[in-house]
Amino acid sequence: MIEQHLTDAARPPAAHVDAGDAGYSKSLKSRHISMIAIGGAIGTGLFLGAGGRLAEAGPSLFVAYAVCGVFAFLVVRALGELVLHRPSSGAFVSYAREFMGEKGAYTAGWMYFMNWATTGIADITAVATYTHYWGMFSDIPQWVIALIALAVVLTVNLISVKIFGELEFWFSIVKVSALVVFMVIGIVLLVTQHPVDGRHPGPSVIADSGGVFPHGLLPMLLIIQGVVFAYAAVELVGVAAGETEKPEKIMPRAINSIMWRVGLFYVGSVVLLSMLLPWHTYRADESPFVTVLSHIGIPAVGGVMNLVVLTAAMSSLNSGLYSTGRILRSMAVNGSAPQFTAKMSRSQVPYGGILLTSGICVLGVGLNFVVPADAFEIVINFAALGILTTWSMIMVCHLLFWRKTRKGELTRPTYRLPGSPWTEIVTLAFFVSVLGFMYAGGGAGRTTVLCLPLFAVALVAGWYAIRRRITPPASTTAGR
Repeated sequence: MIEQHLTDAARPPAAHVDAGDAGYSKSLKSRHISMIAIGGAIGTGLFLGAGGRLAEAGPSLFVAYAVCGVFAFLVVRALGELVLHRPSSGAFVSYAREFMGEKGAYTAGWMYFMNWATTGIADITAVATYTHYWGMFSDIPQWVIALIALAVVLTVNLISVKIFGELEFWFSIVKVSALVVFMVIGIVLLVTQHPVDGRHPGPSVIADSGGVFPHGLLPMLLIIQGVVFAYAAVELVGVAAGETEKPEKIMPRAINSIMWRVGLFYVGSVVLLSMLLPWHTYRADESPFVTVLSHIGIPAVGGVMNLVVLTAAMSSLNSGLYSTGRILRSMAVNGSAPQFTAKMSRSQVPYGGILLTSGICVLGVGLNFVVPADAFEIVINFAALGILTTWSMIMVCHLLFWRKTRKGELTRPTYRLPGSPWTEIVTLAFFVSVLGFMYAGGGAGRTTVLCLPLFAVALVAGWYAIRRRITPPASTTAGR
């Protein structure tokens, strides 16, 4: 695969080798990768988070989704080019090791772990919230439901990558089908002018409720970190590339499809939601899709949709355990993660890393016990910080890769991130601005930003604790 994209004249003396890529089965097929790409772009952030975001910023949420969606696509496009340069189950951790050295791989890996560990907490919180929609479960404590959800997904994830791929395939089918059905219902309501909650749907609902920016531009900017969280997992397609055959054929098609799906499902859904009911009708503790369907006079439809979004949260949790297992193994074989996370099962599953992530999610069960009402908002801010770091590392890796191609040390594949190096620079500047919005928003967002020095100290302390265990790759295009 490297040979397909590097000429003999441009090929470096020794190609980068990542020991963490050994031992995996190539069981994921084209249909799995395509649906993983869809599933990564459609998750808990849309199905649950959109309700609270609409209540905060009004219809301007669709603008935030559009802007963040463009940058998320640029990130995954950059990752796609790196994948075609050298497919790896370690994904951006492996590329950080190649272009930034072991310190870069260490930082990228542990921040990504923080992202998915906290996202997993958000997912099990979402599952518990969705389940409480049905009265028969209202007496069961939220933390009990969260623990059951974690146990189920952990068991499934440990079986094999083929089972993971099949589950994600069908999870994504369910999510996409549900959104399509909802959008069809919404369009029919608009065309027929069928009353929703006593009023006719359409642009007038937005206009009569204060317009696109009912409270001005600032509320939209302050919810950016939550919108970024909604796109977390688009990079999962890069991790999955290491366990599929012929990624050079599969990846470009899967990645290119993300852009129009973002436009259709995220932007389109929010516009529809805003035209069906006033933005202040939605709330943080209920999926906005369930809110609409419950208001059209068919409560059972709301229950069905609630089941669908519960499936989406389980899918996201499943993906998180999958990706962190691979990332931690890539780190462990070089000494920057606990050695038990490098262990593989007979079915070629890196179970050590999966169990470590699950252990952190158990803390999320405790969070649901202590502060069940605020658990979701608390963790998505930390998850947003983790995903911002991960995406930034991907763009930095691509920038360093681009510089090597300019020097003639490497050759870019035909599938490329357009506009380098300015695309990377603008994207990184946007991510820095998101941190500013998080701080300006106060509350959990400001607390998260203020915790950055603590994260930095923890990373530095961790590095000095493990640096003597670091084993560099057998051959590499970058020094330590």
